[in-house]
This record gives sequence, C-alpha cells and structure tokens, in this order.
Amino acid sequence: MKAIRYMKAICVICGSNAGRDSRYAAVASELGRELASRGMTLVYGGAGVGLMGEVADATLDAGGEAIGIITAPLAEKVGHPRVQVETVATLHERKQRFSELADAYIALPGGFGTLDELFESITWNQLGIHERPTGLLNVAGFYDPLMDFLRRVSEQGFVRQQHLASVLVGDAPKELLGALQRWTPPDPNKWKTDD
Repeated sequence: MKAIRYMKAICVICGSNAGRDSRYAAVASELGRELASRGMTLVYGGAGVGLMGEVADATLDAGGEAIGIITAPLAEKVGHPRVQVETVATLHERKQRFSELADAYIALPGGFGTLDELFESITWNQLGIHERPTGLLNVAGFYDPLMDFLRRVSEQGFVRQQHLASVLVGDAPKELLGALQRWTPPDPNKWKTDD
C-alpha cells in the first residue's frame, strides 16, 4: 500500500470565466467545500470571478482558508474581496509562489492561463524541479481531448510513459484528492529510453 502524502495546501488552477456548462461551477464549489472539510488551504489565482470565484467562495463559506496570488493590475480588475491576497509583479512570480505554498495542484476547466499553469507544474515534476502531484478534475469530460493528445505525444516518443502516468485524472474532488495523496514522483530523468 502506498504511503499517504501529507497535503496542507492545494493550488487550484482554473478559469476566471465560468464556462458554458453549469457543471463546471458546481464541481468548483464542491472542491472548495471538500478542501475546507479536510482543513486544506486553497491557493489560487486570487480572482473573485468565474470558476476561481466559485472555488474561493465555497472554501470560505465552508470555514476554510484561501490565499490568492495575483498581479496588481488583475487585483484591481477582478481581485476577490474576501480572500487573503498576495500581490506579485509578474505571472512568473505567481507560478513560483504557487509552487512554494502548495503541496499539490488541481486543474479545473479553464483557458490559456489554466493550461500554462498546468503544464508548468507537470514539467517541473518531469524535470525534478519540484515534487507536487498534479491532477485534472475532469468535469463533464472537459480534459478528455487533452489526455488523448498527451497519449499521442507519448506514443510518438516525446514524453515517457511514467511522466504521462504521473498526471492524475479524476471526475470528483474526493476521488482526485485521494489519488493525489497516493501519488509517487516519477523519475526526473526524461531522457531515459527504457519505456
């Protein structure tokens, strides 16, 4: 049986828009409540709108703690008024703070910013820069096409199978959080050719 990884803070990366499917917001709220019930701090992008706002509101309403990392221009436009906010100068600094504060990453549906943050976390694991499990909360199959593409990337020899397998996928917050707690870091040598 795998050891259970201790996780105090989870970085949730997701859209500052709500998306067209109401299930996205419903699961974002479910995730926020689950984090609060487990005593886990939400670390996220600091916005009070879209899925970011949903997960933060649900965490706070359930008695949990939320820390937002946001640039000053974004804070003025969309910053969450109820969240402990840390302002940084650049999006690069924001991602560095995510890694410093959080023990794991969960990606809800989102756009370019979500994908940028998701792939940086995965790449840092691949290279051994950090050891933070990364999971996709696959609401309504949102990430199915991405996982199909990543399997093709692996089949074509650009990503080792063990690195692909280290990206966890779950349909529900409880399931995914459990998988993140059982995660084992991959071998950071991405150039081995034995798989």
